[in-house]
Amino acid sequence: MPASYLWLIPLLPFAGFLINGTLGRRMPRQLVSAVALIPTFASACLWVWLWFTMKAADAPESIHSTITLFGNNWIQISGFHADFTFTVDHLTLIMLGVVTCVGFLIHLYSVGYMAHEEGYWRFFAYLNLFMFFMLVLVLSANFLLLFVGWEGVGLASYLLIGFYFKKDSAANAGKKAFIVNRIGDFGFLLAMFLLIAHFGSLDFSTVFSSIQQHPDWQGGFLTAIALLLVVGATGKSAQIPLYVWLPDAMEGPTPVSALIHAATMVTAGIYMVARTHTIFDRSPYALGVVAVIGAATALFAACIGMVQHDIKRVLAYSTVSQLGYMFLACGVGAYTAGIFHLLTHAFFKALLFLAAGSVIHALSGEQDMRLMGGLRKRIPVTFWTMTMGVFAIAGIPPLAGFFSKDEILFHAFQTSKLLWLVGLITAGMTSFYMFRLWFKTFFGESRFDEQHAGEHAHDPGQGHDGHGVHESPLVMTLPLTVLALLSIIGGWVGVPAVMGGHDEIGEFLAPVFSNGTAAAETASHGLELGLAAVSVLVALLGFFIAYVLYCKKPLTAASYAAKFPALYRIVENKFYIDEIYQALIVTPLLMFSRLILGTLFDGGVVNGSGYAAGASARGLGTLARKIQSGNIRSYAGWLALGAAAVIAVMIFGRSIWLR
Repeated sequence: MPASYLWLIPLLPFAGFLINGTLGRRMPRQLVSAVALIPTFASACLWVWLWFTMKAADAPESIHSTITLFGNNWIQISGFHADFTFTVDHLTLIMLGVVTCVGFLIHLYSVGYMAHEEGYWRFFAYLNLFMFFMLVLVLSANFLLLFVGWEGVGLASYLLIGFYFKKDSAANAGKKAFIVNRIGDFGFLLAMFLLIAHFGSLDFSTVFSSIQQHPDWQGGFLTAIALLLVVGATGKSAQIPLYVWLPDAMEGPTPVSALIHAATMVTAGIYMVARTHTIFDRSPYALGVVAVIGAATALFAACIGMVQHDIKRVLAYSTVSQLGYMFLACGVGAYTAGIFHLLTHAFFKALLFLAAGSVIHALSGEQDMRLMGGLRKRIPVTFWTMTMGVFAIAGIPPLAGFFSKDEILFHAFQTSKLLWLVGLITAGMTSFYMFRLWFKTFFGESRFDEQHAGEHAHDPGQGHDGHGVHESPLVMTLPLTVLALLSIIGGWVGVPAVMGGHDEIGEFLAPVFSNGTAAAETASHGLELGLAAVSVLVALLGFFIAYVLYCKKPLTAASYAAKFPALYRIVENKFYIDEIYQALIVTPLLMFSRLILGTLFDGGVVNGSGYAAGASARGLGTLARKIQSGNIRSYAGWLALGAAAVIAVMIFGRSIWLR
């Protein structure tokens, strides 16, 4: 594909946003759907064309193309300039495939899921806008353009999370996501200022080539830049301590959750760290921070996910935990493993969220797993597709999640046995809470209100006879089926040689991450197979515990919770992190703003200056009224007084000047 057509990939969804955003209110829903779907599908087709064209190159390392829009010097200030340049290489190709293909499937699913919602046109306009900014982020050739996409997905997420803006919880969740991400974005901005100060440029090629030309640059200002980039990544990819916005993002429609959690926004931080690996490779301290944050986040979020009752919140904390795995991979220098897990996670997490949406749709909006059960035969397509997602994320071979998660654990073991142990424990917890979700939703006795589901459930695009729970329509189950297939075979591109594969993704990304497979090449095959066997046993252990507690003896879990009520309450309430933030940060800031800014500044300075200006005007007006009295003798007196003053100034001023 010629570089001159690269700009069409993000432009097409933006065109859909413009059309639906301006004319959608007056358009029929079928046309709104077409305007949203056709550009997204076209972008996916362009990616396929791009993939095969660039893969056909004689040398795999030659996969690189750029295009500069709006001429050179898009921004030029005092010797600094930045171009509006798109670039594509091996890493970009993978990210483009995730965003365009998974994004299109989510768009297609949304046609059915949102069919009877108000603001249908507005929803698809926001969805297309999200796609546009994420594609700009992925294609950017410099930090400044990446930051434009970075901020754009933040804006779009605010609009989508708060889509049900009449609900206070949704509006507050949107604001929370926006504000928390601004904290991370401040770190990103400071990193860009340091890059300009030290390199005079924000262009990737300029910065990275300068670092490669100076092998003596280690730590120092590169550590400062890397740590500030980590601050930005923790906000966007929901890592400790800026993860708190992501669980609340469940207030948006379920397709939004799938888009944010699987294919777009939360992966931006992982992509940014991988893209800037040249900087991180020169700072072992920064890499250590990334690894520790990732491992801690993975374990912490998994703990919370084990006791959540809302099906979407279980998946939300699962996302936070899986992103921690990706951070862990990057922190131990296994960038290829991190991107590999990003790829497989996009498949099975999009599947899990959309399948959860199908369950919620069948139960008329019910999200509490305690009010589900027995749905296995009622919604069979949803059951079987979600089963593939559950087994994939749990790390059961030969599904996608097994290969990517195993590679992360393998690299972690070679770097730090403690990090590996944390990752292994997290893998067991992941298996447990995902099979807990599976058993509570689809097995056992039905715990939902059949009459409520029958009376109020709706099948978009099809009639409903009011006789209970029905399967979702084809427009929703088709994306589920495709994603289920990808969750099964998606990991096969990363099967290592020791397991009979060729690790195609490792070879494909080798030109980007030259050191990404060095550790694997020198490792013992026996060690790799042994660690894989341990991870599978841990996953099976998680399955067995969940089976005993929630299927074979369903009252056992409640009895254990009753034995340790304080501990259970702490974990169930998410360790009270939101309450701690509220008490230590939010409330003091509100008090400060109300007291200092509201009472003293606004009430004193602003209102006081206004009052002083009014009083001065009134005083001058009073004086002017005395001068303009209408009395001729008064005018004559004022005239004489003025003339005397002028004469005095002329006489005494001249004498003072002569001295």
